Amino acid sequence: MPEAKSDAARIFGERVRENRLRLGISQETLAQLSDVHWTFVGQVERGTRNLSLHNIIKIASGLDIDPAVLVAGIDASAVPKEQRVQSQAELIRIQRQAGSKPVA
Repeated sequence: MPEAKSDAARIFGERVRENRLRLGISQETLAQLSDVHWTFVGQVERGTRNLSLHNIIKIASGLDIDPAVLVAGIDASAVPKEQRVQSQAELIRIQRQAGSKPVA
């Protein structure tokens, strides 16, 4: 079985699965309610998909929940290090060391 893309994708997928099971619906039914393919739902639940904002909203809508429920508390530490963005403070520090001014 493929490994989850990241802790963020795994956590998100677990939340999707928990909410789907709470409703007592299949992946196929969630896919129909979300207007996505049923294999996509399985990939999301396993954490092997990196979702766009639109698909997060579609799945949340299919689960009849606020999208925030699915992403609450997931921060940059759950994303692979090579894909993380710098914090604001870190970016400002790097720019100052390089002698450039932060962009307003």
